[in-house]
Amino acid sequence: MLLEAEFWVATSFVILMAVFAYFGVHKTILSALDHRRDRIQKELDDARRLKEEAAKLVEEYRTRRASAEREAQEIVTSAKAEAERIAAEAKTKMEEFVARRTKTAESKIAQAESQAIADVRAAAAEAAVSAATSIMGQSVRGSVADDLISKGIADVRSKLN
Repeated sequence: MLLEAEFWVATSFVILMAVFAYFGVHKTILSALDHRRDRIQKELDDARRLKEEAAKLVEEYRTRRASAEREAQEIVTSAKAEAERIAAEAKTKMEEFVARRTKTAESKIAQAESQAIADVRAAAAEAAVSAATSIMGQSVRGSVADDLISKGIADVRSKLN
């Protein structure tokens, strides 16, 4: 038994453990493991805290994005309404402009028509006077003719004008 390698390995192991126990190596190892455990726990806590902060930021940005989308939609809706209002206003102004122009044109046409009628009447009166003068001048002579012609011309002028 004393010559076997396993015996000496076991003996060396026991002696080594006794030396470690005497010098307090087990306390140092446990202390190092405790420090490592504390450091890992701290890192886990920091990671959990950062994860919670990231989740809050994500939620905040989602809220902001939704708000921005709502605001953009409101802007688009208001721009469409404004464009429709401007288009309706322009249409109304155009219709008013066309109505004014039409009324002005109708007024000018009526005025030209009245003027044409007056010109035709004047021309007809002049023609009638000339015709009456010519006819009366050939059929009636003397002072009676002059009186009749003057009276007839005055009557024609008053009736035609």
